[in-house]
Amino acid sequence: MPDPAVTISADGTPIAGDTTGSGPAVVLVHGAFTDRRHATLRGVAAALAPWFTVVNYDRRGRGDSGDTPPYAVEREIEDLAALIPGTAMVFGGSSGGALVLEAAARLPAITKVAVWEPPYHVDPSAPQIGHDLADRLASLVRQGRRGDAVELFMTEAAEVPAEVVAGMRGRPYWKESEAVAHTLAYEAAVLGPGNALPAERLATVQQPTLVLSGGASPTWMTNAALAVTDAIPQAIHRVLDDQTHNVDAQALAPELLEFFTA
Repeated sequence: MPDPAVTISADGTPIAGDTTGSGPAVVLVHGAFTDRRHATLRGVAAALAPWFTVVNYDRRGRGDSGDTPPYAVEREIEDLAALIPGTAMVFGGSSGGALVLEAAARLPAITKVAVWEPPYHVDPSAPQIGHDLADRLASLVRQGRRGDAVELFMTEAAEVPAEVVAGMRGRPYWKESEAVAHTLAYEAAVLGPGNALPAERLATVQQPTLVLSGGASPTWMTNAALAVTDAIPQAIHRVLDDQTHNVDAQALAPELLEFFTA
């Protein structure tokens, strides 16, 4: 990949991103364990570039972006604000979707919002997450136990069975997961204690919003998408048949193109 462009956020942190295409701006926001190189985001960026100026960036602490402690969700919202050239439409996936919704409630420069399965927990079938997850993740990283932080996040927040995670520890990609272990506490902070739905805050999101979920995803994720839709005044919900949480760019991009061009 060519060298990314670098934007300086409000606190001086360099934020790296790729800009492609031309037209109205669309910013893509990734979720946990990923960066701008993720296949889904790269595929979406390529599909939207004929119609839009697409900014696909590394969130702070990941990829080629910097990181300035202490972390706060407000710093990530400032990162996104720094990347918006005047106004922009924004897409976020998973916990990146939750970040986009938090930003939309604060940034009038965001004109439209699309999110993929923000993992709020709205019914008893969702994973049970301790309210101190962010603190426990950060503590493990401070102790140098990055692998244990990854395992904690995967088993408690992502529903990966412990025996599966044990097998993953021996895989080559495990080191990549450990490299971003410090950002897992950031994801937990974005979603808040217990991943509870911030209904009052979502009610202040005034932008037209598209909430997407997968027909093959767990029921609790569908219920979360419906709850987000109900909370936002101008939100609509669509289901992508046969898609899981790891959505395919070829299924996602047409929905985004239709919504952003409407």
